[in-house]
Amino acid sequence: MNVLIADNNDLIRVGLQTVLASTVGIQVVAEASSNEELLERVKAFDIDVILIDYTSPKFSIDIIPQLLGEKKNLRFVAITPDQSAQTVVHALRSGVMSHIKKDCDITEIINSVQETGIGNQFFCGQILETIQKANIDVEDINLENFSCEPVILSERELEIIVKIAEGFTNAQIAEMLHLSTHTINTHRKNIMAKLGVKNTAGIVMYAVKSDLVSPNKFLFASDS
Repeated sequence: MNVLIADNNDLIRVGLQTVLASTVGIQVVAEASSNEELLERVKAFDIDVILIDYTSPKFSIDIIPQLLGEKKNLRFVAITPDQSAQTVVHALRSGVMSHIKKDCDITEIINSVQETGIGNQFFCGQILETIQKANIDVEDINLENFSCEPVILSERELEIIVKIAEGFTNAQIAEMLHLSTHTINTHRKNIMAKLGVKNTAGIVMYAVKSDLVSPNKFLFASDS
């Protein structure tokens, strides 16, 4: 399989190329140090798997759905520093097929490319642990049902996310917003579906990560 390595760091690209070059059946045919170079290389080379750090300078997660819009058969392995569960889920929603960390051992890196190349998902143990700690079951993340479109939350949904993160119940939120409890429950289900989370903890984590609420608020919250 033909592999492209996408990372802004020269040393990391050289290291990954050295690791993969010794593996039978894998050929590194191109490298990219920015979104712009990645677009050019994908057009110029026949690529099967892209090994990418979407958090690296000059890259963004948005490049993945853009590339998939042009070449649907591309498969992406994300290799990043430590990320939150929500960031990993967002990456999967954007088209990443497998996800590992930069401090994974060489065998895991090779296996991730091999498995992804034949159409299988691969997650290193650390990524799985991160997802599971947030009570997100990787088996529930069905890539076929994900759109390449970004997650879009309405003003009302953002308002409800803040209230949920602040610890209010559906009934309390309904009273505050002059809506029915049923309406709030429906909004809550839609929010969870959009964010790819299964419980309130996932919504709270999104609210904190997105700076909708301050994490300091929870440090001084009462136990009642």
